[in-house]
Amino acid sequence: MKMRRKSYEIDMCSGPLFSKILLFSIPLMISSILQLLFNAADMVVVGRFAGRTALAAVGANASLINLLTNLFIGFSVGANVLVARFYGAGKEKDISETVHSAMVLSVVCGLGLMIFGMLVAPQILVMMGTPADVLNQAVLYIRIYFAGMPVILLYNFGSSILRAVGDTQRPLYYLFAAGIINILLNLVFVIGFHLGVAGVALATVISQIVSAGLIFRCMMGMEGGCRVEWKNLALKKDKVIQIIRIGLPAGLQGTVFSLSNVLIQSSVNSFGSVAMAGNTAASNIEGFIYMAMNACHQTALSFTSQNFGAGKWKRIGKVLIECLGMVTCVGLSMGWTAYLLGPQLLGIYSSDPKVIEVGMLRLSVICTTYCLCGIMDVLVGELRGLGYAVMPMIVSLLGACGFRILWIFTVFQEQKSLLSLYLSYPVSWTLTASVHLICYFVIRKKLASFLSGSKNK
Repeated sequence: MKMRRKSYEIDMCSGPLFSKILLFSIPLMISSILQLLFNAADMVVVGRFAGRTALAAVGANASLINLLTNLFIGFSVGANVLVARFYGAGKEKDISETVHSAMVLSVVCGLGLMIFGMLVAPQILVMMGTPADVLNQAVLYIRIYFAGMPVILLYNFGSSILRAVGDTQRPLYYLFAAGIINILLNLVFVIGFHLGVAGVALATVISQIVSAGLIFRCMMGMEGGCRVEWKNLALKKDKVIQIIRIGLPAGLQGTVFSLSNVLIQSSVNSFGSVAMAGNTAASNIEGFIYMAMNACHQTALSFTSQNFGAGKWKRIGKVLIECLGMVTCVGLSMGWTAYLLGPQLLGIYSSDPKVIEVGMLRLSVICTTYCLCGIMDVLVGELRGLGYAVMPMIVSLLGACGFRILWIFTVFQEQKSLLSLYLSYPVSWTLTASVHLICYFVIRKKLASFLSGSKNK
């Protein structure tokens, strides 16, 4: 059954491929960069108007928030793959059941994460060795942030489903509207009412409520299987199991990645609040590059899933080649630009020369090699799009996370410096990407015979 596509959807299964990849990925890149611009506005406002300690407090939470949320955000990957596959195969009933199950699952997971995060996160911050002058503000920020977790997950699941059918434009519009609200509230709460980190957290939660409301309203007005109706909101057991089967390994991978980053953050904490502030500012700059490259990962995931559902194997190979080329160009161009403009960019976050010095050290290692991370992620997206969720998880856990943790307890212990800590990133990316590529060729050979009778374009 061939489904009628709407004007905002992209036909991923036929016609010229590269132009459609660009049409899909560019709005996604802009969305990701806008989201980080708004997050950067948080950092700039709090760093400039609430002080270095407040900036360090917000930065100290980043790796912990990722640790606790990545497991459930991974489920949105499962929803994306499943919807895209059913969409490529023209199965409207299965799409509808998957969409409604995903919406309910997002809110349920969000409520559970809200309770867990508000109760447990402060203790974890203490275990991470957060300095005493930072701890109270860090705890306040994370409790307010986790109060908004149900709407944060609702937005992530909703935008993931829209990406699955080729719609990356409307999430961009909604994100822009919410981001403007976030910036305005930052100015009001932090500068006007002097709320410090609490003001930044409140502005973030309120803006997330706006973006989640917009995307849910959008899905209620859609046609076909993606349309959300109150009466159909329920957990369909078979669809939830499939979402979890694909999404759980992705979530576990992200969680363990974040665990290794928590260990690195703890190591950074041992160098004091100046190192924490410089590391926070540099990480925020790197985030723009990562999110732009992550758009290539999302593109590979959605295009591969739809073409796999449609049985178009030759296009799947082309998707990988073009996404790898695109992520390499994005990573190299943006990474080196960020490094060369590093002093000016870091100066936006802090005028402290010591903070800028620490930030430049991190940028010199991470930004110049960041394309390796993008290549690794595109290969993961391709494997997940083909339905292989456990294999890339195991490879990533051993090759990146396990290696990085081993590095902290061996190399870093021998040479306790920020440089030795940061070098663990490019080495682990290279190792993991190489193994993922081998896995892809093994799977390609295995699936070639299965799909040999399918019609290809």
